[in-house]
Amino acid sequence: MAFSQQKAHTSYLDLNYFRGNIALHNNDILHLIQGHPEGYILSWNKKTYGFNDWEQRFNYPDYGVTYVYQNLKNDVLGTVASLYAHYNFYFLNRNVMFRIGQGLAYAENPYDKVNNYRNNAYGSNIMSSTMVMLNYKKERLIDRFGLQAGFSLIHYSNANVKAPNGSTNSITFNLGVTYNLNDEEPEYQHTLADNDSKFTQPIKYNLAFRSGINESDIVGSGQFPFYVFSAYVDKRINRKSALQLGADVFFSNFLKELILYRSVAFPEDGVSGDEDYKRVGVFAGHELFVNRISLITQFGYYVYYPYDFEGRAYLRIGLKRYIGENRKWFGAMTLKSHGAKAEAVEFGVGVRL
Repeated sequence: MAFSQQKAHTSYLDLNYFRGNIALHNNDILHLIQGHPEGYILSWNKKTYGFNDWEQRFNYPDYGVTYVYQNLKNDVLGTVASLYAHYNFYFLNRNVMFRIGQGLAYAENPYDKVNNYRNNAYGSNIMSSTMVMLNYKKERLIDRFGLQAGFSLIHYSNANVKAPNGSTNSITFNLGVTYNLNDEEPEYQHTLADNDSKFTQPIKYNLAFRSGINESDIVGSGQFPFYVFSAYVDKRINRKSALQLGADVFFSNFLKELILYRSVAFPEDGVSGDEDYKRVGVFAGHELFVNRISLITQFGYYVYYPYDFEGRAYLRIGLKRYIGENRKWFGAMTLKSHGAKAEAVEFGVGVRL
């Protein structure tokens, strides 16, 4: 008990080798699928034991930092190094671990119109990356050492910050070792009230502003800023979740250039060049609250859509970070897409009233 009072967390390392395949999610990257990508995943993890209520609600997750090095086994794609912030969630008596991480990647050999024109997957050196891992795991099998094995998905994309952006998804098998950095661990806390899941909160009103830069799929068409204004309401249905309903107004300047380009280059398409580049959408969404960080998922539909670009339906997924004691203000980083086709990475700020 003395240990648990003095130290609320312990930490461990895990190192995994992985090997797999690039999934064919888009026929445009068929020529890039040649060998079997391989690499390693190195992570530092901090364990939680329920000294904060949110840790008990999510079955005592870990959180930490992950570094991934991947050789795509293709001279066109080269190698990619990436760094993530991650959470580990546990199931089946803590034998199954689900890790999700979000971060940035550096591509050694991106597209170049002269020297590497075949690389239509990575249009820039810096990309966003998402990593998902599902492992069977046993810690402390031999002293501080343990084993884990399972499957990992590693996604690289620059989200149309710069064209081209075919992106890749590596589906791999991983095998690794864990090493606990502490001799002892505190006991898991079980202090939540029986009625903890019962939680009510008035409807909240949210305002958000998002921005960034992106480019159309026309290579060399130029990068332009975009601006998104959002207003929505949310209603907490329990400690973990809230439902959302709202509207977005999009000012996407890359569409101005794309509309003009298509009116000149493809007059047979019937684009006059005078079409409005603005769009208005309505959306329904969900917010998952994990301490000060939350995961948002929103499904939208354009109700004002003067120019046809990738269809009327859109998806937004990303993270929010609440600021201050009253958790009223927030920052956000989200990905907006049309199905599997990314349009933009959005950086935003907002207020929840």
